Amino acid sequence: MSEQMKAIGYQLNDAAPTNFEQDIPTPTGHDLLVKIDAIAVNPVDTKVKASITTRLETPRILGWDAVGTILEVGEKATLFDVRDKIFYAGDISRPGCYASHQLVDERIAAKAPLVLKPEQSAAMPLASITAWEALFSRLRIFPQYDGGKTILIIGGAGGVGSVAIQLAKVVAKLNVVTTASRPETEQWCRRLGADHVLNHSSDLISQYRVLNVDKPDYILCCADTDQYFDAMAALIAPEGMICSLVNSKTTYDMNALKTKSAGFVWEFIFTLPMFKTKNMTAHHNILNNIAALLDEGKIISTLKETLGPINAENITQAHRQLLSNQTIGKIAMTAI
Repeated sequence: MSEQMKAIGYQLNDAAPTNFEQDIPTPTGHDLLVKIDAIAVNPVDTKVKASITTRLETPRILGWDAVGTILEVGEKATLFDVRDKIFYAGDISRPGCYASHQLVDERIAAKAPLVLKPEQSAAMPLASITAWEALFSRLRIFPQYDGGKTILIIGGAGGVGSVAIQLAKVVAKLNVVTTASRPETEQWCRRLGADHVLNHSSDLISQYRVLNVDKPDYILCCADTDQYFDAMAALIAPEGMICSLVNSKTTYDMNALKTKSAGFVWEFIFTLPMFKTKNMTAHHNILNNIAALLDEGKIISTLKETLGPINAENITQAHRQLLSNQTIGKIAMTAI
């Protein structure tokens, strides 16, 4: 009889998570078999859950932030050795990390930071890759040329915003204006390096103008794109760039950006693994950079709360907190 792994999955969006067991998979190709040490949750978890509108025979395992220990490697895997500890965000088109074991492609993983606890490391991959790609691939910020310019990060206290503030200051050397809506989230953003914090529950345009700083050369929207598009179009500097993360439910008048020769681009972390792009190892390289920055103390983990072990009760609680839109940083869980 094959050795079994434990997992927690969903068969329907409005049903409670299901505990189940299945055979531990065997890694092939570039895959690694990982024994999961800790995970973190993200808004995408709740969105994928909501998309399960037809009852599944086999529960779907969610979760795309993990740290763990390699047990086996596929025949094409060359980047790691058995017993290496790695961290990764995984691939949304494959089973996730609400489990005891998981297969992950080596090209989207990296060795975990040496100085952090597993749950601190688990909080970092998805938000870090998203923030890094948004800043340096989508907005095309080059620190050697663009240092000293200004970025507006809308939604600075969430998972991605918390990393983006740090990378914008430490790596990109930008002036950082961000947004929050409560005293505790404003304090968190300033701790991470924000130079100015606006209230995104109030009019951003008027608040920004009284700062007496240059119009933002870059805007990264980590919040509702539909709510902030008009403000972003009004605030962006001539020849500036806007990057957004959250799906839109409407269409935009892109002519609003034309006279400024400004651009708008999307960032989606799973593009590379979903389409098996030739530059898939970019995620491996990004996470190597993030691990080094963490080990050197140049950035900090954005973990704010550890709920306990991976189980149905803690996952349900984590999803409830995410859906409240009141979370700061990241929520993690320890091994199942």
